[in-house]
Amino acid sequence: MTPPERLSTLRALARILAFAKPVMGRLFAGLLSALGAAVVSLMIPLVLQATVDGPIASGDLTVIVWASIGVLVLGSLEALFVYLRRAFVLSPATGVEYEIRQQFYRRLQRLPVAFHDRWQSGQLLSRMMQDINLVRRWLAFGSILLVVNVLTIIIGAVLLFRWHWALGATFLVVSIPLWFFGYRFERHYNVLARQSQDQAGDLATSVEESVHGIRVLKAFGRGKHALQKFTRQVETLRQTELGKAKEVGLLWFWLEVVPMIAFALCLLIGIWLTTQGQLTVGEMLGFFAMATALRWPLESLGFLFSFLVDTRTATDRIYEVMDEENAIVDAPDPKTIAEPRGELAFRGVHFRYQDAAATERDLLDGIDLVLEPGETMALVGLTGSGKTTLTTLPTRLYDVTEGAVELDGVDVRDLTLDDLRRNIAMAFEDATLFSATVRENVLLGRDDLDLRSPEADAVLAEALQIAQAQFVHDLPNGVDTTVGEEGLSLSGGQRQRLALARAVAARPTVLVLDDPLSALDVDTEALVEAALRRVLATTTALIVAHRPSTVALADRVAVLESGRITAVGTHVELLRTSEHYRHVISSLEAEDTRHREMEVNL
Repeated sequence: MTPPERLSTLRALARILAFAKPVMGRLFAGLLSALGAAVVSLMIPLVLQATVDGPIASGDLTVIVWASIGVLVLGSLEALFVYLRRAFVLSPATGVEYEIRQQFYRRLQRLPVAFHDRWQSGQLLSRMMQDINLVRRWLAFGSILLVVNVLTIIIGAVLLFRWHWALGATFLVVSIPLWFFGYRFERHYNVLARQSQDQAGDLATSVEESVHGIRVLKAFGRGKHALQKFTRQVETLRQTELGKAKEVGLLWFWLEVVPMIAFALCLLIGIWLTTQGQLTVGEMLGFFAMATALRWPLESLGFLFSFLVDTRTATDRIYEVMDEENAIVDAPDPKTIAEPRGELAFRGVHFRYQDAAATERDLLDGIDLVLEPGETMALVGLTGSGKTTLTTLPTRLYDVTEGAVELDGVDVRDLTLDDLRRNIAMAFEDATLFSATVRENVLLGRDDLDLRSPEADAVLAEALQIAQAQFVHDLPNGVDTTVGEEGLSLSGGQRQRLALARAVAARPTVLVLDDPLSALDVDTEALVEAALRRVLATTTALIVAHRPSTVALADRVAVLESGRITAVGTHVELLRTSEHYRHVISSLEAEDTRHREMEVNL
C-alpha cells in the first residue's frame, strides 16, 4: 500500500470542514463565546489595577464595593460565555461525527473486495471508532481553545505593554523559546502519533482474530502463543505511548519553566520600577494579574499541540480510506435489461490479482463459456484451477482484467451494481451470517419486501424449505431468533443452508453457487438437491462442484484446468472424451468417500 502524499497540518484538517459546513454557524458562535470569555478574563486585571490605584488608595469604601461587584459580574459573565461555548458546539460536533461515520461506512461498503483483501479489519475499525471520535473532540474543543488561547496570548501580550514597555518586552523575549520547543514537539510527536494509531489498529486486528479463531486456538493449545504475540504488540504500543508521554512531558516542562522565569524577571524589574516611581502598586498588580491570566493559555499549548497532531494524524488515516480509488463503480451511462432471460457469458476473460508478479501467468487465462437461459452448469477442476475466482466475476466482486462477462448480451460493467446484483445472487462455501434474526439474514437480498408482510413470509418459507432449513423453527424464537455474530451459534451445515436459502430467496435470474453443499450430511444433501432441481429448472445456475452428486444437478459440465476451460459437455460425454475430467471426478469421488466414512464413524 503506497502512502499518500502528506499534506500540511492546516490543509489536512481543512478537509474536515467539508463535513462541518452545515454547522459552521454554530461552531463560529461557540468560537465567539470562547473569545468573549477570554476577553472578559483579561478585563479583570484592568479593574483590579484601577481599584488599587483609585478607591483603595483613597479609602473610598463605596467605590471599592462597586469595584468588587464589577469583578463578580465579570467572573459570572466569563462563566456564562463558557457555558454558551459548550451549548453551541457540542451538538453540532456530534452531528459532524455522525456524518463522517456515515460517509466512512458508506465508503467501506462501496470499495471493492480487492481493497478489503489488503486492509486489516482492525485498522479499519480503529479509524471508524477512535479516529473519527478524535476529530469530533477536536472540532468541539481543541480547535476552538487553540484559536482562542493563541488570540488571548497575543491580546494579553499587547496589554502587558500598557503598564511598562520593559515588563512587556521581558515577558515576550523570555517566552520566545516556547515557539522553538513547540516546533520541535510537533515534528517529533507527529511521527509517534502515527505509529501509535497504526499500532492500535494492529492490536485491534489481533484481538479480532483471536476472538474469531478462539476454537482453533483452544483446539491446538495455542492460547499461550497467541498471548505472547499479543504481549509483544502491547509492549510495542506501550513504548510508543511512553515516547509520546515523554515528548508531551518535555513540552510541559518548558511551558512551566519559561513562564516562571519570565515572572521572576518581571517581578525584579517591576519592584525596581516601583521604587523609581515609574510604576504604581496598582499597575504592578495589574501586570501580574494579567500575566497570571495568560499562564493557562500558555500552559494549554502543550496539550493543544499534542491534540492538534493527534487529530491531524487521525484525519490522514480517515482519508487514506476515503481517498482510496474505487474502480468498480456504475458506468457513466448505464444500460438496463428490460426482460432478463439469464444468459451468462464469459468472453475471452482474463484475471489476475493486483499484487500478482508481472511474470506470473493470469489466474484466469482466456475463459470462453456461455450458459444458456435456464441452464445449470457445473464447474469442476482441481484445487487452484481458479473456480472460486471465476464465480466472483459475474457480480463484479472483482472486475476482469481482459475480456468481458455478459448478462443477456450486456457487459456487466455497463449495468448499475444494484441492477446487476438484483439479477445475480451468490452463495459461498464459507457461509457468512450477520448478527441478526434468521428472517433478516434469509431476506437480506429482498429490499423490495416488508419483512413482516405475508408475501415476505411466503418467500421465507419457500426458501427455507428448498434449503432444508426447517431447523430454524426449533430455535427459541423461530425465524425471529438472533443467530449471533457470524452465526457461530449454528453448525457449519446450518449456516450453509441459511446462506443457500438467502440466495434462493433473492429469486435472481442467475444463481452462482460456490460449493454450497460441502458442509451437509449425505441425507440432507440429497433433500436439498431434490428441492434445488425445481428452482434450477427456471434459473440459470453456475455451480462450483466438489462432489459427484453436485455434478449430477447440472445440464452440462465445464472443466477448468490451470485457468482455462478445456472441455464442456454432459457428464457422460466428458467421461468418454476428457482424461482430465475423469481424473477430477475420481478425485471428487475419493474425497466424497472419505467424507461419508467420517460421517459413519461419527
